[in-house]
Amino acid sequence: MPEELGRPGDDVLVWGDDALELVFAIGRDAPVSLIGLGAPGTSRAGAAVLAPALRQPLVEISAFGHGRFPGGFRNVDTVIGARLRHESHVVEEHTLRIRQRDEETGLAVTSVFEVTPGVGGFRTWSEVSYAPSPAGGVEAASIVLDFVSTFATGAFLTEAPDVDGFQLASAANDWVSEGRWSTRSLRDSGLARIDRDLQHHPPRSRIHVADRGSWSSGEHVPTAALLAESGDYALAWQIEHNGPWGFEIGETRHGAYLLLTGPTDQDNQWSVRLRPGDSFTSVPASVVVASGGMDEVLSRMTWQRRAVRHVRAADRRLPVVFNDYMNTLMGDPTTEKLLPLIDAAAAAGVDIFCIDAGWYADGSWWDSVGEWRPAARRFPGGIEEVIDRIRSHGMVAGLWLEPEVIGVRSPLAVASSGRALPDSAFFSRGGVRLAEHGRHLLDLRDPAARGHVDAVVDRLVADYGIGFIKMDDNTMTGPGTDAGGLAPGAGLLEHNRALLAVIDGWQARHPELLIESCASGAMRLDQAMLSRLHLQSTSDQQDPVMYATIAAAAPAAMLPEQAGNWAYPVAGSSREEMVFALVNGILGRLYLSGYLNRMTADEQALVRAAVDAHRRVLTTIERAVPFWPLGLPAWETPWVALGLREPAGSALVSLWRRPGAADEVVIPLPFHRGEEIEVEAFFPDSADGWSWRWDAAAGELAVTVAVPAPTARVLRVTWTSPAPSPERTPDDQ
Repeated sequence: MPEELGRPGDDVLVWGDDALELVFAIGRDAPVSLIGLGAPGTSRAGAAVLAPALRQPLVEISAFGHGRFPGGFRNVDTVIGARLRHESHVVEEHTLRIRQRDEETGLAVTSVFEVTPGVGGFRTWSEVSYAPSPAGGVEAASIVLDFVSTFATGAFLTEAPDVDGFQLASAANDWVSEGRWSTRSLRDSGLARIDRDLQHHPPRSRIHVADRGSWSSGEHVPTAALLAESGDYALAWQIEHNGPWGFEIGETRHGAYLLLTGPTDQDNQWSVRLRPGDSFTSVPASVVVASGGMDEVLSRMTWQRRAVRHVRAADRRLPVVFNDYMNTLMGDPTTEKLLPLIDAAAAAGVDIFCIDAGWYADGSWWDSVGEWRPAARRFPGGIEEVIDRIRSHGMVAGLWLEPEVIGVRSPLAVASSGRALPDSAFFSRGGVRLAEHGRHLLDLRDPAARGHVDAVVDRLVADYGIGFIKMDDNTMTGPGTDAGGLAPGAGLLEHNRALLAVIDGWQARHPELLIESCASGAMRLDQAMLSRLHLQSTSDQQDPVMYATIAAAAPAAMLPEQAGNWAYPVAGSSREEMVFALVNGILGRLYLSGYLNRMTADEQALVRAAVDAHRRVLTTIERAVPFWPLGLPAWETPWVALGLREPAGSALVSLWRRPGAADEVVIPLPFHRGEEIEVEAFFPDSADGWSWRWDAAAGELAVTVAVPAPTARVLRVTWTSPAPSPERTPDDQ
């Protein structure tokens, strides 16, 4: 049974597990605040630093007629948030629920925390309900919310005197240039230094990072971290929503805050009307803390992602996928072109052969898609001939699909066709159906829209035995839809949640079906989608040399076992160029493409060796954690490095030497300092112009390369004495 832990008037609530402690300040005359966040014991001591005047309310919430004081662009300083008062808090196993209420409006907010045992992290969200009390003078029949925070705290400030002691690590994201990480001080990131004692209001500058529309990572990755300059503390977060989100960092009178949120009125035209008895739940987020730097906090985030993911038996098989698109058929598949590719992919050791875009149209297809039926001209003997060839090699057949759109020329969109979906099935604004990039956007709140996409997936599985879908999304929705009388951002949020329910339905009906998340590469890279889907396409980048930083940075934003990195060796290129392209995929999920059927025997053998090496990685990848011995790579970094620490006392390190790089690089491996280690070539399995030497005292591996760039290798590093596992997992407790 739930245990009642406190009553209004308690001073402090301490909660967590043996890896994490949260300290909350609770009082009669102030909203609840999270004032300590860290390892057990340390957070409690640090919380004493946060005097009442420095405390950031745990919840910020605003509504029409109830804004902010002082006003401004920031999402803090909400009048309702300042009026919230503690009512109760309840603990269940691994869960804490803190309920606060604003008597003036009748709004109650429950902050929910779910700790992940042994990881040093938790998941959190806010639940808002509306129950006006006549005794409290509340008479309004409804209230319109325009902002609800997911999480807010200033507790990180216990680790440094002020914001000068912190850096922000975050990543810009764009088509073919995903995961461009940078680390800058909070001052350089946008917090202006002012004399706070002389001013009549607190600072109003802020660091604001947000994304818009249905591309949850169209401009930024929804993962970031605060790093103490001392190197002794790091706080990382991810906002787990397949639509708009934001985070904000700013200063108060003499404190600071971090705030996480989903869509807002100010940024996303989101608002929602609550009537008595109604409720609203914010988007969730995960937060982890570590007593170290970026590598340590991201290793904890890796375990947090594994804890919140819905892993099925089918996902555990970790198949190797060949896709015919990148640098190969590029959306023009035919039986004649596919059959030799299928034979060559099978010879390379592939498990799944995915037919990419174009299979459903005889000619130009961009603005006519929607019915998703095989094109007769492309497959004179029927697409079954191609699928049968795939199966004859023991492979599973996959298809590219963009189920959330209908082309403006599709019979499903044209009323005169007699087959058109109703207007209610599409996004609209002011009664006008939206069109972007030649497509209409399905509103999955609508039964007709849901029925259509369900019927498509069910038919492809039933008629063709499809076991893999590359689920693409090349059209961004804009602010959303106001159909049904909602604000556009509210319509989009409901659609986003309906999409997740649709995917859950597909997987319940087809438990063996694997689905890849793709949106013009990685424009929808979020944990709401990845908690359900098998694989994430990390880019549409076609240059293997530019892909290196994308592949290396990918595990900072997703699980390494979900990072689908394209590896598309080009027939006739040099051996080093082919190796470079293949290394891109080894330490994630090697997503193979290229004209394998046009390769020489030696080239085909190299591809097969890469697949074999990758399969060895897959035996431990679900228990490995990433690290970046040269730091998270900048976009044009000449030397790039990514490591995976395995649970068996070893690590794999991918190294890419790009044009302009020096012929030697020093790789710090501090967890090996003072030990003798063995270093061997993992892929390819011979050094071929690469050499290395180990300095045990410094914990550094010096690598020298005698072949010109671009060139890359994967090395295995094994230490001779027992070493700690990459991190404790929840199952290790």
